[in-house]
Amino acid sequence: MSLDSPLLDSQLVDRLRRVRLLALDVDGVLTDGRLYFQADGVEIKAFHTHDGHGIKLVQRAGIVVAFITGRDSPMVSRRAAALGVKHVFQGAEKKLTVLRELCTRLGLELEQAAYCGDDMPDVAAIRRAGVGISVPGAPAYIRQHADWVTASVGGHGAVREICDTLLQAQGHWDAVIDTYLYGTT
Repeated sequence: MSLDSPLLDSQLVDRLRRVRLLALDVDGVLTDGRLYFQADGVEIKAFHTHDGHGIKLVQRAGIVVAFITGRDSPMVSRRAAALGVKHVFQGAEKKLTVLRELCTRLGLELEQAAYCGDDMPDVAAIRRAGVGISVPGAPAYIRQHADWVTASVGGHGAVREICDTLLQAQGHWDAVIDTYLYGTT
């Protein structure tokens, strides 16, 4: 997503510039929303590597990332650990409450948080975050509350789209590109 996209108005870009916390639902945002179980009952989740790299990039730029999910899954803990995501809340029924408490702990205002979710437990957080985000696979009655609906679907680059857009809005994009083109830091 480019900052000059008609999907991102100047007010939204201004709000993206203030984001210091990116909070993400897991199922339907970091994954495609489907639950996979092996015959022995072990749960499997598929995460997109592009999303993971985007998370690493925004963390390097100083944006805190958190996972706030209603389900409990060892795979979420493993993915978070692999990405260096320190704030992981599983079994979270009241996601806005968790988001508020995390902002308080981090010394941030709710307006400095972006939240991406795709279902009813996410609506309050989407509505109250400084930037509320959803994905195309979310029901229309969820998407209507978001400030921005990504072009990419959950589990297939939606989080990377958010991360890239945050990096662009906050002026980090050229440094990120230079790191990979020229090996600079």
